[in-house]
Amino acid sequence: MNFGSKGKKRMVLPSRPDPPTVEQIMEDANRAYLNDPVFTVLHESARDLNSSSSNSEVEVRYLQSRRYIELHERLQEERGHLSRRRNELRAAGESLEHSVMEVKRSAL
Repeated sequence: MNFGSKGKKRMVLPSRPDPPTVEQIMEDANRAYLNDPVFTVLHESARDLNSSSSNSEVEVRYLQSRRYIELHERLQEERGHLSRRRNELRAAGESLEHSVMEVKRSAL
């Protein structure tokens, strides 16, 4: 029985798709239904901006947007940390595999 790493099949994940082009985004936007929630919110926001009584709602949406941006930036930072940690773990795993092979060779 082979208990080494060579006996295991490594899962190969598919690569990420390319982000959509501006043309593809515009095509999707043009094909969206009028009652699409995104466009409904945008339409309401534009209408609310013309109303002086909705300043607090606009402020709330602005603060929500700012919070979203902050969270997005934090996620990007964490993504970089995770990528570095993944590389460290991958290198440690390769080192461990090499050490196991050396122990097996010396035992023979």
